[in-house]
Amino acid sequence: MSVMVDDDLWSAVGDPTRRRMLDLLLNEGSGTATSLSEHLPVTRQAVAKHLLVLDRAGLVHASTEGREKQFRVDQAQLARAVAQLAEVGAAWDNRLRRIKRIAETIQRDTDTQTRKKQ
Repeated sequence: MSVMVDDDLWSAVGDPTRRRMLDLLLNEGSGTATSLSEHLPVTRQAVAKHLLVLDRAGLVHASTEGREKQFRVDQAQLARAVAQLAEVGAAWDNRLRRIKRIAETIQRDTDTQTRKKQ
């Protein structure tokens, strides 16, 4: 089973600060670099850079309101990320089940060989 993974998307959500920003935006509905920086241990400039990464991945979109940009989570892209994660998780579950079956077969064969030698 081959799962297609969007590397840009996963690189964007791979950073804990960006995941926290997504949580904040989801809870608040929207936010600016300034408002987000008040809840994070990074500068406003760092938040702005993280928002650019999230925007390039399509996870957030900005709209200009007054002097600032309001960022909102793109629900469709977030749902796509969740679906990809579920697919990757299912693929790894299948791989791990196969590995477990192989290991159990090897163990049974080893136990059988040991008993024959006794």
